[in-house]
Amino acid sequence: MKQNTFADRLKRYDAHTQVSDEFRARTTQGASLSILALLSGLYFLKTEMRYNFETTVIDRVYVNSTPSATAVQMEFDVTFPKIPCGLLGVDANDLVGNSQGLHIDRTHHVYKHRLSARGGHIHRARPEKVDLGGTVTSDKKLEETHRENRGLGSDDDYVYDVDDYFDADFCGDCYGAGEPGECCNTCEDVKRVYRAKSWRLPDPEKVSQCAHEVKAKDEVGEGCRIEGNVQLSSAGGNLHIAPGRDATNIGSGSSRTFSISDLLGLAFEKYNVTHTINKLHFGPRLPNEMGDIVQRQLDGESRAIKDMHGMYQYYIQIIPTRFVLLSGTAIETNQMSVTEHMRVVKPGSGRGMPGVFFFYEVSPFHVIFEEKRRGYFRFFTSICAIVGGVYTVLGMIDKAYYTYTRGEASRNLGF
Repeated sequence: MKQNTFADRLKRYDAHTQVSDEFRARTTQGASLSILALLSGLYFLKTEMRYNFETTVIDRVYVNSTPSATAVQMEFDVTFPKIPCGLLGVDANDLVGNSQGLHIDRTHHVYKHRLSARGGHIHRARPEKVDLGGTVTSDKKLEETHRENRGLGSDDDYVYDVDDYFDADFCGDCYGAGEPGECCNTCEDVKRVYRAKSWRLPDPEKVSQCAHEVKAKDEVGEGCRIEGNVQLSSAGGNLHIAPGRDATNIGSGSSRTFSISDLLGLAFEKYNVTHTINKLHFGPRLPNEMGDIVQRQLDGESRAIKDMHGMYQYYIQIIPTRFVLLSGTAIETNQMSVTEHMRVVKPGSGRGMPGVFFFYEVSPFHVIFEEKRRGYFRFFTSICAIVGGVYTVLGMIDKAYYTYTRGEASRNLGF
């Protein structure tokens, strides 16, 4: 009697029994379906590879009710083709109008680049670093600063601000040509005392009262590009590019006194704030593969002011955004939503001075973008299901067709 071995007992559980070739019936339709199964399997293999190994980005939104104490990094690059650099200033204010330059941003890097009338950089001119502050944003501020820069003192209706350049008793240096106690508060005053002494006029660039005139003459017809990055308060506020303090020296080379209406007229005449925003974003740069997710709404946008008397205002909603890469690296940046408004301002209207203002506030809504990949386990699981499904379905079709053709053949033979 043959011994029942373990291998013999194991064969009872064989779910893939083999059939001898002499009992196999090979048909043309079976071969066609086998080729179809192979091609279908290869196609589904390709699609599953793309589906499972392709990086997808999942986004989530949540509300953060706790205000962030982290400063907001702003990087900008704006071109003004109609205004020379000497007449432009940059400042950042908080929600109540106080300058952020002294207590928020101590490491900002903002530079002015002089542009020719054709828009190209002037190679002989080095970039000039800009200190935040000193912008003139109202008619009253223009008059006050102009008075002080000319050393006109105060009158009953005039009040000095604490951040003005000079004290009310400012007395300009006559560089050795004036009488004891004589003040030279304008370039014309310095020239006058030198002519009275029959002395050779000093180098205007070395005379503070004349330096701005030399600079203004050099920059006639030029434009200006201002670029840099600053750290701003997360509580909200604005960054603006407006007339700087040098702009208040308009007419200071003349010995005559300018009325406020004359001063405003001259200031507005020089300020056509037509501009192009080459770049504006909040937060660090993103990797190239993630750059398409966050759209830079203002990059490359140009705005032309036709009547020359305009204050362009951009209202920016900053949406804190986190990107989580496949490697696990998290990048904190910001998206933004922008609306804009051009405010018409005219000399003496009390509506402000020409300029470009970027008002911003940080949204309580936070967005998370996370890179995901399904991976190998789901890929192999899907492949097994696809291969099994393809061969099972086509096998059922083959068997049904084979049974049908055999039945037809039997009926034709009369069985």
